[in-house]
Amino acid sequence: MDQQNTQQSLILFAHGARSATWAVPFEKLRDLTAARLPQVQVRLAFLELMSPRLPEVVSELVATGVTQMTVVPVFLGQGGHVMRDLPLMVEELHASYPQIAIKVVEAAGENAAVLNALSDYCVASLPV
Repeated sequence: MDQQNTQQSLILFAHGARSATWAVPFEKLRDLTAARLPQVQVRLAFLELMSPRLPEVVSELVATGVTQMTVVPVFLGQGGHVMRDLPLMVEELHASYPQIAIKVVEAAGENAAVLNALSDYCVASLPV
């Protein structure tokens, strides 16, 4: 299926930083995820300091006909950005685009599978 004609999207939502190299692991995560979901538009959006920002990504997706969006906060914890800033942004986006459904899932670092994968990595880092 042509990615531009899909009705749903997965938006990986990261903080952003001043250094362009900071985004590289998030771009790799986006690419790995997109390869596993060819029928879904997988995008990367930032809260601040980098582009594209979440409202810009949502606007572009709406223009391509996407009506369902899932936002995955790629944060290790549920800090103020995930608990306060993101819900406010989503509320504003719902007001601007009432025809779309935006679902926000837990921060990646709050998910048991992610924590187990990080623990596996930490354990494996020890010399044998």
